[in-house]
Amino acid sequence: MIRVAWLLRVQSSSLASISPKWLSTNRRLCSSRSGVPYGQVQVETTKVSQVPQEADVVVIGGGVAGCSALYHLARLGVKNAVLLEQASISAGTTWHSAGLVWRLRPSDTQVRLLAHTRDLARSILTEECGVDCGWIENGGLFVANTKERLDEYKRLMTLGKCFGIESQILSPAETKKLYPLMNVDDVYGTLYSPGDGTAEPAGLVAAYSRAAMKRGAKVIENCSVLNIETKESALGSRQVSEVHTDMGVIRTSCVLNCAGAWAPRIGAMAGVAVPLVTMRHAYVVTEHIEGIRECPNVRDHDLSLYFKLQGDGLSVGGYESNPLFVDDLPNKFAFSLYDLDWDVFSSHIEGAVHRVPILGKTGIKSTVCGPESFTADHAPLMGESPEVRGFYLSCGFNSSGIMLSGGCGQQIAEWIVHGSPSLDMFSYDIRRFSPDLVKSEQWNRERSHEAYSKNYNILFPFDEPLAARDMKKDALHQELLKVGCVYQERAGWERPGWFAVDSQHQAKVLDYDFYGAYNKPLHKPYGYKSLLEQDYTFDFPRCHDTIGAECISCRSDAALFNMSYFGKLLLTGPDAQKAADWIFTSNMNQAGRVVYTCMLNKRGGVESDLTVSRIPSDSPLAVRLDNTPYPVFYVACGGAVTHYVTGHIQRVLEHENLDAKLVDVCDDFGLLSLQGPKSRQILQQLTSTDLSDPQFSKFGMHYPLEVCGHKLWAARLSFVGEFGWELHVPSDCLLDVYRALCEAGSSHGLRNAGYRAIDSLSLEKGYRHWHGDVRSDDTPHEAGLSFTCNLGKDFLGRDVVAKQKKEGVIKRLACFTIDSHTPLHGQEIIYRNGKVMGYLRRAGYAYYLKKSMGFGYIQSADASPITTDFLSSGSYEIESMGDKFSASLHLRSPFDPKDRRVRGNYS
Repeated sequence: MIRVAWLLRVQSSSLASISPKWLSTNRRLCSSRSGVPYGQVQVETTKVSQVPQEADVVVIGGGVAGCSALYHLARLGVKNAVLLEQASISAGTTWHSAGLVWRLRPSDTQVRLLAHTRDLARSILTEECGVDCGWIENGGLFVANTKERLDEYKRLMTLGKCFGIESQILSPAETKKLYPLMNVDDVYGTLYSPGDGTAEPAGLVAAYSRAAMKRGAKVIENCSVLNIETKESALGSRQVSEVHTDMGVIRTSCVLNCAGAWAPRIGAMAGVAVPLVTMRHAYVVTEHIEGIRECPNVRDHDLSLYFKLQGDGLSVGGYESNPLFVDDLPNKFAFSLYDLDWDVFSSHIEGAVHRVPILGKTGIKSTVCGPESFTADHAPLMGESPEVRGFYLSCGFNSSGIMLSGGCGQQIAEWIVHGSPSLDMFSYDIRRFSPDLVKSEQWNRERSHEAYSKNYNILFPFDEPLAARDMKKDALHQELLKVGCVYQERAGWERPGWFAVDSQHQAKVLDYDFYGAYNKPLHKPYGYKSLLEQDYTFDFPRCHDTIGAECISCRSDAALFNMSYFGKLLLTGPDAQKAADWIFTSNMNQAGRVVYTCMLNKRGGVESDLTVSRIPSDSPLAVRLDNTPYPVFYVACGGAVTHYVTGHIQRVLEHENLDAKLVDVCDDFGLLSLQGPKSRQILQQLTSTDLSDPQFSKFGMHYPLEVCGHKLWAARLSFVGEFGWELHVPSDCLLDVYRALCEAGSSHGLRNAGYRAIDSLSLEKGYRHWHGDVRSDDTPHEAGLSFTCNLGKDFLGRDVVAKQKKEGVIKRLACFTIDSHTPLHGQEIIYRNGKVMGYLRRAGYAYYLKKSMGFGYIQSADASPITTDFLSSGSYEIESMGDKFSASLHLRSPFDPKDRRVRGNYS
């Protein structure tokens, strides 16, 4: 009855689309007829009949992403930047955006990005160009219906304190006082952020574009891009060379694709895959609601709804489980909308009326249903394409284009001008996806649907996707499944997460069922999904003790880790030695040794930490190289960042004109890591090589080894802080070697262990995780990795490293433990002497120490160097979800600080 009552109030005069020509001459008057609750702002753009002959940067797409990027390029001094829009600015998907700007997010990078947009919309842009961005600061309210949801909000509130964001948890009664029209009968609590608000899309875009033009940039409307030409470089890669339009040809070496839902078509012109899908996304605008004007905007994540203050009414929208895909988006769709499909949108009606009951008696003024682009992980696509040099992306904003526009525009401009962004943008970087996934229609469609439908779900620390699984499996996949392996997915690979010894044969991942949408039958029962749901908590999960048993087995006896998804690359060619010396920070002339090293950008930021070994050309690892006469370096890196690492190395090779190449051998080898006090006894049973000989047992050595009749490559390494080996095994004999190790270890307490155990063990030992406690916005000195930098040679980023060694650093990584049996997950606040000084980047439970611990950066408040004495002299607390706990600071992890165990000294 609720649905019928509300639907009957939809005004028959509401239109779903309107003529672009009519709009172009009546922009300020058209909003009521088009359904959008605000109009357009006319901007005097560059009037030309022909495009300029050349440009430093060509931005394609005049929505909020493109106009923001143009503005920030101009701010960085790029004078000859041109934006091309096939219709009028904001005509694509920007014009019908809701315009919400929230500030609290689950990552520090996102918080910074949103803060920059807010600063621009509140005052900066208007002061620069005189255009009103339509900023309304009425606050934001997040509604929690469960304890778990309120715990998530407490984590957001805690992180926000680090960045000066005012927010507070409200009781249901306090919420009712703030929002009298809200039904709070089933509300557990809310999070209120008074500084949140909205920006008018048309005004914001107009301000970006006008401010950019004041700084010398050009905006050309009604100009269609027809093709993008590329040329081949001396080393064989492709480089942007020309942009062909219906108004002429522009010579350029840099294109920025900001075409939103049309971005895949622009990418195809240059041979670049752009992995996004287009879906219909909708909201409705209500008639007048008495008493609504002073209310904040609301997100009720548990009901998958938002309520935005819209004049004297509300805009109501959300994320449904059965969104409509748009498979053939017309090129000419300026200022156009779709008819709202009430069968899809109806899933929101009951929840909306339940939360704000007055809606059941309120008419609908208009409906807004337009195309929007969505990605596989609900994050934008940014950065330089690894396929074509000079082809950049800033698209796929998943309905967050307005709120992310300022921050992302700033970062993509820095990317283009300086070669890298100043913030850690890996989660948005196009290189986070491997090429085979990007080109997979199944992966793109399934994963984008899941990300859309789960957009408002709680972000639990250990959740895993169900869509597009089993895309990449190693030779041990079925074998480990039989013994209870619960898999995780990273970069398309299935990797062992943990082993549910009491749940054998229940952890198989099934084909994606779209959560029952589109008449797909739900999998019932679904063992793997049930195991994931046991982790849906911010407390210690049900599998906590099982993972602990894996960790303790590694510390006391031995554990076997399948790390086959690790990236494995060969760097070779005439300039391979020169390339290795420039790209990697360590001494790369160490024959027979595995070198732990870093790659930096020119800001000195760590682009990755990895291991590199110079190997002979006849090594079993040097497959596909046919005994090359050139040096060969074997590069091993985290599987989730392999494509990112590859892209960075290739970009440096191109930039420095180095005649070297990368060969991906990930599929040719598996990687088994045998670790623990009894690892030598186990491995010795399978080889005739005397593993007690120092040349085979010394930490950091690598060599060929025959194990149970198979030739493989062994490295005396550990990522868990124990005596052990990494065994790089040809894929066709991986299963034999694994079974032989299991049999040999059966009398020594050997246990299978997964990446959940690796994460805990490496944290406990104090080993770094790239994109956790060390990122591209951290330098080696800040992250405690200065030992990897050989200042006796030149390398990329050396100047910054040398300067920091001399002058000190203003932030520094430290280890913290708490005695309270309380879980830590990262993003908790660090207090020193009662003042906020930073936040934990990475945290977890250390089973051997029996403590929760984490690593975080102490940030100087006055730009003075952070010294050891400063760190050691403070009194520390950690705040988690609003509660403070006394903490101990450690300059090194308290677990085996003298590295005795990795050398085999257990006495």
